[in-house]
Amino acid sequence: MNIQRCLPVGNDYLLGLLASCLVALVILTEEVVTKGAPQVFTNSFLVEFNNDVTREQADKVARDHGFDNAGPLLRSKREFHFIHKGLPATRSKRSIPHHRNLKTDPQIKLVAQQPGYKRTKRGYRPLISKGQVPLDKTQEPTDPYFKFQWYLKNDGSMGGKPKLDLNVEAAWAQGATGKNVTTAIMDDGIDYLHPDLKFNYNARASYDFSSNDPFPYPRYTDDWFNSHGTRCAGEVAAARDNGVCGVGVAYDSKVAGIRMLDQPYMTDLIEANSMGHEPNLIDIYSASWGPTDDGKTVDGPRNATMRAIVKGVNEGRNGLGNIYVWASGDGGEDDDCNADGYAASMWTVSINSAINDGQNAHYDESCTSTLASTFSNGGGDPKTGVATTDLYGRCTKTHSGTSAAAPEAAGVYALAIEVNRNLTWRDIQHLTVLTSKRNSLYDGKGYFKWQMNGVGLEFNHLFGYGVLDAGAIVAMAKEWKTVPQRFHCDGGKINKTLAIPSNGSLTLYIDTHACKGTENEVNYLEHVQAVITLNSTRRGEVVMHLESPMKTRSMILSQRPNDDDHTDGFSKWPFMTTHTWGENPRGRWRLEVKFHVPGQNTGFIKEWNLLLHGTKDAPYKNLAAPDPHSKLAMVKKAHEDRR
Repeated sequence: MNIQRCLPVGNDYLLGLLASCLVALVILTEEVVTKGAPQVFTNSFLVEFNNDVTREQADKVARDHGFDNAGPLLRSKREFHFIHKGLPATRSKRSIPHHRNLKTDPQIKLVAQQPGYKRTKRGYRPLISKGQVPLDKTQEPTDPYFKFQWYLKNDGSMGGKPKLDLNVEAAWAQGATGKNVTTAIMDDGIDYLHPDLKFNYNARASYDFSSNDPFPYPRYTDDWFNSHGTRCAGEVAAARDNGVCGVGVAYDSKVAGIRMLDQPYMTDLIEANSMGHEPNLIDIYSASWGPTDDGKTVDGPRNATMRAIVKGVNEGRNGLGNIYVWASGDGGEDDDCNADGYAASMWTVSINSAINDGQNAHYDESCTSTLASTFSNGGGDPKTGVATTDLYGRCTKTHSGTSAAAPEAAGVYALAIEVNRNLTWRDIQHLTVLTSKRNSLYDGKGYFKWQMNGVGLEFNHLFGYGVLDAGAIVAMAKEWKTVPQRFHCDGGKINKTLAIPSNGSLTLYIDTHACKGTENEVNYLEHVQAVITLNSTRRGEVVMHLESPMKTRSMILSQRPNDDDHTDGFSKWPFMTTHTWGENPRGRWRLEVKFHVPGQNTGFIKEWNLLLHGTKDAPYKNLAAPDPHSKLAMVKKAHEDRR
């Protein structure tokens, strides 16, 4: 059962070409996602032509059959998004007549009516607007809400711990303000007329995929529900010293609005085109949403969306790769963000949150795919949230949730990219690991302690590698040398049905050489995926730990008490950990599977495939470590000692 196989792939571009073959390993199929739940179908259709066609030719075919052509999928010359406005936006059954109508055209190869599914904003809170306060004329930003932005400068005055913040002033002092960097806010629209945003708005990079026009302005509702995107945008790029609201982390950067959340049901085509929109104009995509955070949903990107993300990291930013920043989720301790295929993807940067006294927020999910943390609520006063822009020129102090955390991270990355335009998507992840700080972060309930992995990197199951440090990441980015080529090794597979004991645990082992001596050799880990198929009488009671050869133990799945599934289980689900970053993968990997409460459930694990992602060459050998006690120095020494 200790099998060693290597994928015939040498880089991320080739991996992208194989995405359709790997879809079972990295996403849920449509059948698995919708099994056991009422199906919903939209009036959108994916139409694939036999040969390349122009936009005008596709428009004509759409008109001939009574459809509107909403445009190509990911700039394809064969795949297009057709909409039939005569059909209801959602219905319970597929429209066979409309499908047949399109299929009668000899130019068309494939027609797929798009299922609808739910995607929810993370951290939405009802609006509480406050009037502006007089300017505070100091050397700090003069914006009236800056004194409420404790996540930028925490002086302890709002019940927080002094210096527990993003350390942005250290980055600004180095001249980093985000110039010529664009972050796309994929959300419910942006109030691009807001006086704190209008001069930093990138109209060329913006689009409304909910209404199919270039004006992603939020749709008005009485409860201002669609203020979410505007609030996120202000965290990134609100202007400085203009007397309005607060200041953005990267206040000279640009924001683009991608309106894609504001419809009853999401489709794969809308998600895919949103994540692939203008990849050479957009540097960072910020997403503060995901599958429903109810503690029982297991869901992730569909085929076209996964293709868009893989294409973005391989080809976006003119080959450097787009950065996808994701809010880890607001399901609290009853959920696990490794059951969210967006946050748990190795192609996204999953960001959790902390409150201003160092604890995790009550809604924070935990999982091994979280890379780092930023901030959301204040601790002493639950109304002390994130101060930022709001709809119609107003301001708010109550933005919160991991929704608020992800845009802060996007702003920090904009600062790093400004000082080093050659940073790749992987460089951003390496910089995050090396510069994030433990600071004063801690689990208020005492469940998760800080641990050290095999090369001396400190991590926490809640906070990843710590809170982002803008000053440190900018300083290191200036001297950064791009990391070596990345490889993908199939480290081994157990393909046998084995019972999970009702009492006790099932332990499986894979001994791997990590593709040593082949073109896909991995000696220094980045991400590790345990692709698992299992079923049990109650899915939410299954708990799994993965232990590396260097004895780093990752809880890749925790108890989810609301998840009572007994039919779907997990089908080739890629549980991902970042906790073994920098380690040598060669040796014995140990998977432990058990039930949280003994004696009440039964189940079977049917497959475990170990996928190792990292470099053959040492990633930091060309970097100087001026501080002998820094993370960089410790990891370099661990790598040198190993050789």
